[in-house]
Amino acid sequence: MKRVVAIIRPEKLNDVKAALEEKGYFAMTVHEVKGRGAQRGICLQYRGKQIKVDMIPKVEIEMVIGDSDVHPVIDTIKQNARTGKFGDGKIFVSPVEIVVGIRTDDEIIS
Repeated sequence: MKRVVAIIRPEKLNDVKAALEEKGYFAMTVHEVKGRGAQRGICLQYRGKQIKVDMIPKVEIEMVIGDSDVHPVIDTIKQNARTGKFGDGKIFVSPVEIVVGIRTDDEIIS
């Protein structure tokens, strides 16, 4: 099993979520986060003054899926989160050793 974490623009969350649901991937955890990448923030105009915002709001989507589902999930996220501009986000994949269901006490060992 794999843990997929995608950090994307907040305005793309509904597009990504709908596309994942359409392909049968329903289980996910979503966090509102802040961060910055290579662009090191952005400059905004506020009341005639320029303000540097160096921590930009993002959304983190976290999913635990089977090994064979990794590339379809990554492709779906990329296709629906991409704007072509700096700050579109990143996707991280890491192994998961054990999953335990709290209600059922089911244990899945990969």
